[in-house]
Amino acid sequence: MFTTIANILKVSDLRNRIFFTLGILIIYRLGSFIPVPNVDVSVLGNFAKGNDVFGLLNTFSGGALSQFSIFAMGIMPYITASIIVQLLTMDVIPKFTEWAKEGENGRRKLAQFTRYGTIVLGLVQATGLAIGFNRMYGSQLIMNSSFSTYAMIAIVLTAGTAFLMWLGEQINEYGIGNGISVIIFAGIVAGIPNGIGQIYESLFVNAPSDAIFLRAIEAVLLVIGVIVLIAGVIFVQQGVRKIPVQYAKRVVGRKMYGGQSTHIPLKVNAAGVIPVIFALSLLVFPPTIASFFRSADGTGIANWIINNMNYTAPFGMVFYVILIIAFTFFYTFVQINPVQMADNMKKNGGYIPGIRPGKTTSTYLTRVMTRITLTGALFLAVISILPMLIASGLDLPSSVSIGGTSLLIVIGVGLDTMKQVESQLIKRHYKGFIK
Repeated sequence: MFTTIANILKVSDLRNRIFFTLGILIIYRLGSFIPVPNVDVSVLGNFAKGNDVFGLLNTFSGGALSQFSIFAMGIMPYITASIIVQLLTMDVIPKFTEWAKEGENGRRKLAQFTRYGTIVLGLVQATGLAIGFNRMYGSQLIMNSSFSTYAMIAIVLTAGTAFLMWLGEQINEYGIGNGISVIIFAGIVAGIPNGIGQIYESLFVNAPSDAIFLRAIEAVLLVIGVIVLIAGVIFVQQGVRKIPVQYAKRVVGRKMYGGQSTHIPLKVNAAGVIPVIFALSLLVFPPTIASFFRSADGTGIANWIINNMNYTAPFGMVFYVILIIAFTFFYTFVQINPVQMADNMKKNGGYIPGIRPGKTTSTYLTRVMTRITLTGALFLAVISILPMLIASGLDLPSSVSIGGTSLLIVIGVGLDTMKQVESQLIKRHYKGFIK
């Protein structure tokens, strides 16, 4: 490993990209401690312990929400806008569908609409957070409550999200890894020490003296469980189904091409951690809107949404699982089009042994992809909700409830980033991390 790190530092372009990414993450962490004006942060206290949805947001913002900082909303509005734009490209708006097929030029146009959508959704979510939090704390959070104050807070929070979106794009262009995923990764990692402290306090500090031994056993089992989860996540994330492909010999000009065997690597979880991030983003959005209409007596549809549309409530948990499975299929088939893949194989003289080229091949690929994607989707769902059940059974803090989701994102982003570093090293004839 140390040899690999030394090789990374030898490559100036890769070294600069890594240092640039680290510099961006430092800026992100500094911004997480800059509070929004006219907000009494001391009123917030340990709000995450009493509200699962906002505790979830706080984790993915790297603790910025508990500080009500300029990055309090994190990158969630951008993710929600990305979901909406991608859904609109599925023959909903013909122009968007046309842009999606235009290549790089079309992607730039869709990216521009995603930015506009981020600003609109950011303003809505920022206003909802300000109003909802202020009502939650008896109108003591926002100082000098007025329309101008709320407008300023909404603009500052939205500007913070827009700045994070820009930082993510800079990482994509000049750094290493997927910018948005890396920012979420940094937020989760920053909250790990606090989460460990909460678990220790729950298991040992607040435990009766005669239950220390039992708590120690629970702690050991928890550590073993985390190790097993990490191994399972890596195993599934790296899992590949290889579809054999044979290319027939053909003559082009004076040269002969083909006559070789290869394979199509179909990943068990081709969507990575994107479905989990998308599902969380949509799960958080309804309670944010409902906070506008929350009633003090705890009744009404808005209060029902706030209490039930969270990942620990039975309804919210089922909805969360459905969203993960749906987005896994959606994102996988957006990335990998079986019809287009079959057409390309046919044009280049390729075929799957025992399968006719053309429509039969696309049907076969669709069937195989559906089966392995279902396995990957169920795995993502189980890993996401299993820690919630464990935390509920052992009466552990909310940091454990979102541990599975956090683990998926951290490992997934780490593997993707490591593969990018790996490819850069291999191009320069160095050995990487993965042997």
